[in-house]
Amino acid sequence: MTEDQQKNAETAQAEAAEAAKAQAAAEETAEKAQAAEADQAEAKDEKAAAPDPKDEKIARQEQQIADLQNRLLRLQADFDNFRKRNNEERERLGRYVTGQVAREFLKVLDNFERAEASMESSKDGAAIQKGMEMIHKQFEKALQTLHIEEIPAEGKPFDPQIHEAVMQGSNPDLPDESIDLVLEKGYKIGDDVIRHSKVRVVRND
Repeated sequence: MTEDQQKNAETAQAEAAEAAKAQAAAEETAEKAQAAEADQAEAKDEKAAAPDPKDEKIARQEQQIADLQNRLLRLQADFDNFRKRNNEERERLGRYVTGQVAREFLKVLDNFERAEASMESSKDGAAIQKGMEMIHKQFEKALQTLHIEEIPAEGKPFDPQIHEAVMQGSNPDLPDESIDLVLEKGYKIGDDVIRHSKVRVVRND
């Protein structure tokens, strides 16, 4: 091999080595570019999949608002129930106080009715009887103002919820467990009994 041929061979080898190096560098660059693109695509996907912090904050606020609205509804329902119970308690207390006052009136009313009954057979007490009748009517009007009603008793079936049996007796005109005589009238306010009617109950043995 001549000297020129040897130089040409060495030059060719150097160029081949340089070309191989360039090829390797190009392949490495291409791989890096592909890896970078893959990383960029993955980051983009992760960003798309990850929730937006603003959206999360809005969702939390909406949930808090919904919770507060539910609490408000429950509080309103509790307050309405409390107000209803309070009104019922005040009405019950008012009926109780009225009943206590009425008991004192009823004692006087009983005495007037007894006096009227004893005077019916006396002609001399006509004026007194008339005056007592007026007072009697005034008492009855006062009871009506307080919404106090007389409990029906005579001729009615005996009811222990509103009547008190103090005597028993026979009466062929009435069935058993009915009332044929009222010894003391009973009174009530609405469904609340102020005083039970004291009665005689029929027992036809």
